[in-house]
Amino acid sequence: MEASATPNSSSEREITCLIVDDHEVVREGLRLSLSRAPHIRVIGEASDGASAVALAERRRPDVVIMDVRMPGMDGLQATKILSEKLPETAVLIFTAYSERSLLGRGLDSGAKGYILKEAPHATLLRAIEKVAAGDGYVDPALMPAFLSGKEKDDMLTGREREILQLLADGMSNADVAAKLFISQETVKSHVRHILAKLEADTRTHAVAIALRDAIID
Repeated sequence: MEASATPNSSSEREITCLIVDDHEVVREGLRLSLSRAPHIRVIGEASDGASAVALAERRRPDVVIMDVRMPGMDGLQATKILSEKLPETAVLIFTAYSERSLLGRGLDSGAKGYILKEAPHATLLRAIEKVAAGDGYVDPALMPAFLSGKEKDDMLTGREREILQLLADGMSNADVAAKLFISQETVKSHVRHILAKLEADTRTHAVAIALRDAIID
């Protein structure tokens, strides 16, 4: 990296950021941390997904640092909306280690990067710089969970995930068939494929795996 270059060099161009987290102390800590980097400027803060989308539309930041779990609209929902409305704005998912299983869903949301809340200052800056430049970034500490989650999510088709979600909601095969306008035999076939792909013994086991790995809600 050319971090030692002069502030006017292209590598040190100003990067505007929006911080989104429902905890004020986290936002304050992030803002203070980023204030140490002369080429990064925080231009706003939001405490939930809906506010983040509205503020981003007004301020047009280069990067949105997005918490995952928030009241109302969560970070992944907000990320999906932002990726559609403001494709020039990169979203950096800012996650606790215990939420690493949500990263598979993050891929579908359009996020450009993923960083742990406890990441060192230098790692945070690198993540912001990478996504602002149009590149992807995954915190090295998250890579194993990120890859395994993606592989499991990719194994299931959209229809299989849909059926799995309905099973998680307590529906029987007959209920699922009626809702999706398909035969019960087709539902059974999908369920067999789901069990095989997730290496699950029963429907309940499959639902538990999918919930654990955030393949379904």
